[in-house]
Amino acid sequence: MSHRKNPLEQFIFWSRWLQAPLYLGLIVAQGIYVYLFMVELWHLVANAFVGGHISETETMLVVLGLIDVVMIANLLIMVIIGGYETFVSRLDLDDHPDQPEWLSHVNAGVLKIKLSTAIIGISSIHLLKTFINAANLSEHAIQWQVIIHVVFLFSALAMAFVDKIMNQTLLLSKSH
Repeated sequence: MSHRKNPLEQFIFWSRWLQAPLYLGLIVAQGIYVYLFMVELWHLVANAFVGGHISETETMLVVLGLIDVVMIANLLIMVIIGGYETFVSRLDLDDHPDQPEWLSHVNAGVLKIKLSTAIIGISSIHLLKTFINAANLSEHAIQWQVIIHVVFLFSALAMAFVDKIMNQTLLLSKSH
């Protein structure tokens, strides 16, 4: 076996580091979401307690918007940490008490399933907001949101099915 390293292969392997700035950009986006969350929360508190009036429906819509921001932030964390760990470099977090449980068994398949379920959750929040605010939306807009949500559901099921088949195939090939 030759231990001589091929420069082209080394360069190709090094190219994974080009993704690092993308993950840093997502961290900046996460900071923007934190800012937007705090602004919305402040508006909710101000309208509820400081001279303003806010209805229960308006409160529910704002709270669902806040939940939506949190779910998007969770999605960002999964992409940032899971993507970096899977595609760029291992994170040395073995002894860290706050290491996410899912990080110990993350791979591209697990990451895709987690991302698709997070997207379905976000879509569900949007759909709930749409149903609560249905009187102010066109039937056409509501119909398209339902169709898009159903497409997300079927896409997630298809990804989970493909991942299951691939894992079974890997298990069978390892047993032979």
